[in-house]
Amino acid sequence: MIKVSLKNIKKVYDKNVVAVHDFNLDIHDKEFIVLVGPSGCGKSTTLRMIAGLEEISGGELYINDKLVNDVAPKDRDIAMVFQNYALYPHMTVYENMAFALKLRKVKKDVIDKKVKEAAEILGITDLLQRKPKALSGGQRQRVAIGRAIVREPQVFLMDEPLSNLDAKLRNQMRAELIKLRKRIDTTFIYVTHDQTEAMTLGDRIVIMKDGLVQQIDTPVEVYNHPYNLFVAGFIGTPQMNFFEGELVKNGDVYSVSLGKDCPAAALPESMQKALKGRDGGKKVVLGIRPEHIQLAESAGPDTFSGTITVSEMMGNEIYIHMDFLGNDAIMRVPTIGLPEEYQHGVIKDKKLLFRMPAELIHIFDAESGVSVLCGEAEDK
Repeated sequence: MIKVSLKNIKKVYDKNVVAVHDFNLDIHDKEFIVLVGPSGCGKSTTLRMIAGLEEISGGELYINDKLVNDVAPKDRDIAMVFQNYALYPHMTVYENMAFALKLRKVKKDVIDKKVKEAAEILGITDLLQRKPKALSGGQRQRVAIGRAIVREPQVFLMDEPLSNLDAKLRNQMRAELIKLRKRIDTTFIYVTHDQTEAMTLGDRIVIMKDGLVQQIDTPVEVYNHPYNLFVAGFIGTPQMNFFEGELVKNGDVYSVSLGKDCPAAALPESMQKALKGRDGGKKVVLGIRPEHIQLAESAGPDTFSGTITVSEMMGNEIYIHMDFLGNDAIMRVPTIGLPEEYQHGVIKDKKLLFRMPAELIHIFDAESGVSVLCGEAEDK
């Protein structure tokens, strides 16, 4: 059983620059954890502290209940795959993969067996006698991963390993990583700024901003129940639409007013319960994902109107940008079943009717930014 625990981990650089604040996370045996966030959020610094490449300024790091704050990287039984591959250019693929084992003075026949097994898993057996300069980016990344596999570490650490690849190869390698994880069945801690990688690879994802953890949960939960405005806007492409509004209370029923010329947005039962006891008149932010906005055929008490400004044809769907209440609102509309009037392009400046289904709306406290469903945005 492999367990990694980070308790109140903190990283402070010179001049009191805090890169990571009070990071807490328990990583379970054979779990695939993804740290995700924008550049400078502290995710790579956190990974490097786990690896022992950065000194921990505060807190405790445990691997299998052993405190490892002051344990050298080579004694932590981890392997790290870097963004830039970090291969030795003068060595062959075989030699690169075998190098760490040679340093440990492992027997030659054992080394040979491990290298060939890893090469077989990664599909690079025919590349073993080539040098890195003769390899593509994807092949180099496989070699870097193979070099980690042969060590049979307790924990794999990966720092944006796919960021140097083109989009097509990145998609291919992402699928390969999913297969690899199933074959070697060990603990992974993976860093990326790419939300697609985070959502497809992680058992749980850790979303970070400015050195602070914003939410830790499964990809589905993060998508369906974002904790705050940052998480809601970071996860999803295009990002969630946000509209400023005011909480309206009519008896025991709550809705959101987006303006005097708009119908009040109805709220689902789950939010009615979360809002119970609050006063009306509080400023809130209504959020809805572009894929959840629905075209309406005719006006009604639950429809809204926007003016088309831009449309982006993506093949299987269209991104329609609208001017709605002075905001750039985006909706994703599948091209299959698209109304005939839109088949040959969406007309700019055309009025568009749409619905925002109550069960797909998100409401955030305007002051704290926290979702009302999290129970953290209480009236003060």
